[in-house]
Amino acid sequence: MNLRIGNGYDIHQLVSDRPLILGGVQIPHELGLLGHSDADVLTHSLMDAILGALNLGDIGHYFPPSDPQWKGADSLMLLSKVNELIQSRGWRINNLDSVIVAERPKIKPHIPAMRDRLAKVLQLDPDCISIKATTNEKLGPTGREEGIAAYAVALLIQG
Repeated sequence: MNLRIGNGYDIHQLVSDRPLILGGVQIPHELGLLGHSDADVLTHSLMDAILGALNLGDIGHYFPPSDPQWKGADSLMLLSKVNELIQSRGWRINNLDSVIVAERPKIKPHIPAMRDRLAKVLQLDPDCISIKATTNEKLGPTGREEGIAAYAVALLIQG
């Protein structure tokens, strides 16, 4: 059995007049994440973890912010493309583990919906996707509510 592991990280600034989308789920909040696409930090960190496991670079290589075709892109669609890429190379996702770092809003009530959306796109059992949430205890940019960050680990299996 051949296994590969990768990790990912993303952070985006919180701003007004943008929706807050995490794991493909729009979460009610007065602020949203700023970015060229929908700025879904959770999905972006998962994509980087998946790509990193196979030494395929990062999402900026495949979906550069300088390319207008990705402006406002749905990150779940981008995740689907990343999944197709690894499958075309003979790999599949075994499981994903992630953590979202945000002071507000409360993330925990939205985790089941995020897991379901991600699982559907990746054609996985939701049990293969772990999402946790924590605060930064008011430290750093996430603690000051300037942004939201996400960390992820992906375990891929060949075949």
